[in-house]
Amino acid sequence: MTQKGSLKAVKKNKAEEPELEPLCCCEYIDRNGEKNHVAACLCDCQDLDEGCDRWITCKSVRPETCERIMDTISDRLRIPWLRGAKKVNISIIPPLILLPVFLRVASWHFLLGGVVLTSLPVLALWYYYLTHRRKEQTLFFLSLGLFSLGYMYYVFLQEVVPKGRVGPTRLALLTCGLFLILLALYRAKKNPGYLRNPASRDRSLGSSQTECLNGKGQKTKGFPGTDVMGILNNRTLKDDQKDSARLLAGSPTMVKDDWCAKCQLVRPARAWHCRICGICVRRMDHHCVCCVGESNHQAFILALLVFLLTSVYGITLTLDTICRDRSVFTALFYCPGVYANYSSALSFTCVWYSVIVTAGMAYIFLIQLINISYNVTEREVQQALRQKTGRRLLCGLIVDTGQYNRGFLRNWHQFSTLGAHPLHDPAEDIV
Repeated sequence: MTQKGSLKAVKKNKAEEPELEPLCCCEYIDRNGEKNHVAACLCDCQDLDEGCDRWITCKSVRPETCERIMDTISDRLRIPWLRGAKKVNISIIPPLILLPVFLRVASWHFLLGGVVLTSLPVLALWYYYLTHRRKEQTLFFLSLGLFSLGYMYYVFLQEVVPKGRVGPTRLALLTCGLFLILLALYRAKKNPGYLRNPASRDRSLGSSQTECLNGKGQKTKGFPGTDVMGILNNRTLKDDQKDSARLLAGSPTMVKDDWCAKCQLVRPARAWHCRICGICVRRMDHHCVCCVGESNHQAFILALLVFLLTSVYGITLTLDTICRDRSVFTALFYCPGVYANYSSALSFTCVWYSVIVTAGMAYIFLIQLINISYNVTEREVQQALRQKTGRRLLCGLIVDTGQYNRGFLRNWHQFSTLGAHPLHDPAEDIV
């Protein structure tokens, strides 16, 4: 009877609470928790007005003002959507605007092309180190990579295919390569092997439970009649925390370095905490566009391989079309009359942009192959270089930690079975 009465009281309170009105396609809840409209994106911009006034009067704009302006812009940059306007990540936009502009400006003259194509990698690296140092998540490089693929394919269809040198079979092969790249990237963007704290799962489960009234008339979270189970779960969590504390105190040399204070768990061997994702990852290799770990490392290598093959094939087809009767290497450095026509100049500029990107991806692919052959991750290589515990070969191109190296064939066999939860070597469970 008490439980039924409490449930009726809860239902009555819910009925008395006013229901929130559904949002239309152009409305949203802003960062202050208030209802706003897309059409009012330019209203109430005090920080922006203050920044413009100081800029016009040649006064320095304070850093906190710039941060507030960027937060306001990122919060108000939305597109109409069902059940409320959706936020658009501001880091997606610059590649969509700057890349076509820079490449078309670079096709006006070969000197402009040299300046623009040299500055693009420098700007990309500067932005990478800026976001990496601030430990910020950004979609800039994912947007740049995907839009570069789409824009190169668009220029190829508009400027190269109409010249008649590329047949349907070659075009279909290049298109299949593009779709395989997107498929491999989609697989690589999935869960890299995140480590979850069991206590956090229990907390999320507890937060999703309904509220009911106990015998004293106080609100408690949980399903009716499960107070005993909640007490037992709390005792279990406390006992687990005590066991972890005893483990840390009893064997500090083995466990202390593997205890993650942010995730509140003991990491298994070769797992690391990703500063950008904010969570521990099994056998973490590195974080670039996404976090690469145990579950998606194979897909990352496959994406690099397919990209290199498709890019080299597209570069070959383009140079064979705009610089006829010349080898690919010769046409890349000597193609007379290519800037006489804007169409061929744009195609040639896109070829050089593709060559620069392909060279960078080829270097990453080579490093990955070397690391897999020696059974080390990029994170372990960086730690070995800082602590001066690794053996450097070929001017530092190869770094062998010697900790997990079991020979070339066994290393590749272990990499081919990543994510399948194989039985680990007992020596690998000790760090």
